[in-house]
Amino acid sequence: MESAVSVLDDVGVDESLEELEAAEDAAGSEAVVEQVANYFRVLGEPMRLRLLNVLRDGERCVQELVDETETSQANVSKHLKVMLQAGILAKRSQGTQAFYRVTDDLIFELCNLVCDR
Repeated sequence: MESAVSVLDDVGVDESLEELEAAEDAAGSEAVVEQVANYFRVLGEPMRLRLLNVLRDGERCVQELVDETETSQANVSKHLKVMLQAGILAKRSQGTQAFYRVTDDLIFELCNLVCDR
């Protein structure tokens, strides 16, 4: 009687497992590529870059960001929400005010690399 291992070898299980692992690696790579593309989409909006530039100097409340960017509070809040959801910003509340700061200063290095080209 043939062993289970030899039967599995005959039907190409090893090759199937390798193909499955390759597909998982490709799916993982695709997920990473999609995540990076989403990150750059967030940064692809000029108003968001203006807000980040203001936040370069540290935490600011929404009204300060409105004043610095000379746009409406609704517009600033919309863009802050997108960057908050993307993990680029952190939010702190104090009384009725909301303060935002950049979570990772590497974003400024990325912006500098692009601007210096």
